[in-house]
Amino acid sequence: MSLHSIRPWRHIERRKSRQIMVGNVPVGGDAPITVQTMTNTLTTDVKGTIAQVQAATDAGADIVRISVPDEASSRALKEIVPEVSVPIVADIHFHYKRGIEAAEAGAACLRINPGNIGDESRVREVIKAAVDNNCSMRIGVNAGSLEKHLLEKYGEPCPDAMVESGLDHIKLLQDNDFHDFKISCKASDVFMAAAAYQMLAEQTDAPIHLGITEAGGLTSGTIKSAIGLGNLLWMGIGDTIRVSLSADPVEEVKVGYEILKSLGLRHRGVNIISCPSCARQGFDVIKTVETLEKRLEHIKTPMSLSIIGCVVNGPGEALMTDVGFTGGGAGNGMVYLAGKQSHKMDNDKMVDHIVEQVEAKAAALEKAAQAAE
Repeated sequence: MSLHSIRPWRHIERRKSRQIMVGNVPVGGDAPITVQTMTNTLTTDVKGTIAQVQAATDAGADIVRISVPDEASSRALKEIVPEVSVPIVADIHFHYKRGIEAAEAGAACLRINPGNIGDESRVREVIKAAVDNNCSMRIGVNAGSLEKHLLEKYGEPCPDAMVESGLDHIKLLQDNDFHDFKISCKASDVFMAAAAYQMLAEQTDAPIHLGITEAGGLTSGTIKSAIGLGNLLWMGIGDTIRVSLSADPVEEVKVGYEILKSLGLRHRGVNIISCPSCARQGFDVIKTVETLEKRLEHIKTPMSLSIIGCVVNGPGEALMTDVGFTGGGAGNGMVYLAGKQSHKMDNDKMVDHIVEQVEAKAAALEKAAQAAE
């Protein structure tokens, strides 16, 4: 058993939601919280879009969203879907016919923005296309595109307006006997988004898609998303997430997993616990961790690795990780395996040696998991 999984005090009581399917991926209920991203290539660039979906899939994306702004994109989607291995959500704005075309092109889910899609008759046509093509749907409420009557009623975008919009569209779907939907209430303001999601979670059992929209660049957007999504997830709210960054979609997936891993909600790959380094360090911690992050990207098995520069906290951290290395003196440090001192290793050989130890541990864990099935 990997050491990261034996801490009973790490537990979040998730909100009870009903489960829907996005293609072959369950969302809600007792299913794992899924990680999503969105392509930023032109959808009509079929080859480029397929490559970006594949890169996101390799990084761990469970679901990928693709924008369908025009008829040419609908045609391209029909070529893309058969070439990728994850469910595709078609992002629909303004023109309801794109939703119909996307459903017919093989999308697993249709994301519609209630403020933009049009009147009820058009929404009903999209619902029919979803039913006919076995698509689920996401109601995507956004503070930046609320319906005119709600802005007039509340005076400005606010949590109450966002939740009212969401509940109105839930009713529309349910009145048309459509229940395979999830919902989001996104805003770029962390406080507004968090308040809207908390209100929404109390008023529906639909699966909830979390996101802080237009969060920013890689650093600022990561921090903003970690605060907003992290607090909601801590409260048990959220069945699927997308971290919205002005960055490569692969980075969105990585950050999404790191948020979930930090809360003990998903485990994938190597969780590196490392010190910030100081004058006590027995080796270059920062450079070592950067190298190990790249060298260990191929590991998908959940496990933990501690890289600590000196013996102040190193032995204690190593007790709680699958593999550890603690800096010492005279150009070498101590290797820990399964929380116990194992052997010393020269600093100039430690990176290759740690990679070997992690790969061996990952293989052993995989073998044990397969034997248990």
